[in-house]
Formats: sequence, C-alpha cells, structure tokens
Amino acid sequence: MEWTLNFISEADFTNHVKATIEKYGDKLESFDIERFNKNIVDPIKMIFDKSVYRTSWKEIVGNEIFRQRDKANNNDIGYFHQRIFQYISNCHVPDNGKEGGWDVIYHNDVGINLPDGDVVHTIYIEMKNKHNTMNSASAGKTYIKMQNQLLQDDDCACFLVEAIAKKSQNIKWSTTVDGKTVSHKRIRRVSMDQFYALVTGQDDAFYQMCMTLPGVIERVVSEGKDVKVPHDTVVEELQRLSKKCGEGKSETIAMAMAIYMLGFSTYNGFGSDEKEDDRLRRLYRYAKCLK
Repeated sequence: MEWTLNFISEADFTNHVKATIEKYGDKLESFDIERFNKNIVDPIKMIFDKSVYRTSWKEIVGNEIFRQRDKANNNDIGYFHQRIFQYISNCHVPDNGKEGGWDVIYHNDVGINLPDGDVVHTIYIEMKNKHNTMNSASAGKTYIKMQNQLLQDDDCACFLVEAIAKKSQNIKWSTTVDGKTVSHKRIRRVSMDQFYALVTGQDDAFYQMCMTLPGVIERVVSEGKDVKVPHDTVVEELQRLSKKCGEGKSETIAMAMAIYMLGFSTYNGFGSDEKEDDRLRRLYRYAKCLK
C-alpha cells in the first residue's frame, strides 16, 4: 500500500508505533485473581454496577480489568503523542528533564507566524493528553514556567498543546495565577490538530496520521512475535471461588460471596480467625482450586 504521510516516513512511523506498544510492557500481562485484586477492588460497587447496569459478571470484571490497564496506559499514549515529533522536521524532543523540561521544541529559521501577526523562530511546548488533566495549581505552575521562558528569549512563544482539547483551537491561554487572571499573546493553548498543521504546513496532517494509525497498529501487532495477547482468567477463578465459599447458596449469592471475598476476606463473618496474609493466600488457593 502506498505511503501517504509526507511529514514522516513509513519506517519512522512504524518504529514509533512499535516503541509505543513496547511501552505497554507488563500491562499486557494476563490478569489472574491475585493481580486483579492487587489494590483491592470495591466489592459493593461491583455488585451495584452489575445489578444497576443489567450486565454480566464477565462484563463487569472485564470493565474493571480494562480500567486498571487504562489507568496505567495514559503515560504510554503521552509517549506516542510527544515522541512522534522527533521524526518531524524542525522539531526536537529533549530527554526527560533536560533543556528546561519542555516536551517538544520547534524551531524554524524562516520564522513562525502566530495568529495575532507576531513572528517568532522558536516555540516551546508543554503537552497534555487531555484538556482537563491539570488542576489550578498545575496550570499556574506551567504558566509561570512559560512566562520565565519569554523573559529569557524574546524571539519565542510557548504553547500548551492538548491531544484531546474541547475543540480545534490556537488561542491565547488565560488562566489563574495567585488568584489573578493572566494571559499573554505568546502563551497559547493549542489543540493537537492545529499544532500538527503548524509544524508540518499541512492543515489536515493530524487527520491523515489518525487515518493511517489503525492499519499500522494492526500490522505491528499481527507481525510482532513479542507482542503479548492477554488471556485473563479472573472470571473463571471467581466462579471456582464461588463454588467454594458459596456452597449451599444460590448462584447469585455464591458469586456475590466470591466478589465479597476480594475485599472482605479478613472482615468479621467473611473468614475465619486466620491471620490476614493466611486468609488472602487461602482466597487465591480457593480461586485456583488448590488444596
């Protein structure tokens, strides 16, 4: 198939997708009941969710596994958004914590036109996955960092680039610092599509990348011998546990008992007088039908 992205080579894009998938690392490991309950799930919430949403235990458990994986994967997607610019002309991605801690630095000797008519030659970028990931303290700290950069270099601008912005935009960023609303025409809030357009000179560059991405991911995963395919066993283990700890009870109550044991195995009435560690080991042995 013909390669259609003119701002990054097929080899570089494919390698970047591979590197991002590799970042998933142990998050692709399969979930058993012990890993599932590592931070202790909330049994009451799971039982409410199962009943209120009229869903199956398989779906509820699957959703919780997805939530745990997804929480850990946000940094990996941040890696994808940031590090791709190392392959794009005039962009530089500093090592973590180096060169002021900026995520990306874009420099163009010809000049960079800003929406208000200013022309600069360098843009320092702080990148966020989503528009609502910064609280007011974090936003204020980032804004002050950008102000300091402008004081050091009067031929630059600073961008807060958001992968998931509320809308496509390249606007003056207005935020609050020490209780006061502040803004500066060279400190801007920019959506990812507008940033791609700026650095590539192609208005729909981000769209074109998005259209290419699924096929490349599929190819990398299908061809990659080292890409793990998780096989989660939590539901099966819970079903075995329900037969142990819910013996003589209805199927609904038996499964509920298995779920309760995830969080309440050491609570009065749910276990015996064993020590906490012994009870947890017993829970996992029961789930795996071990004596």
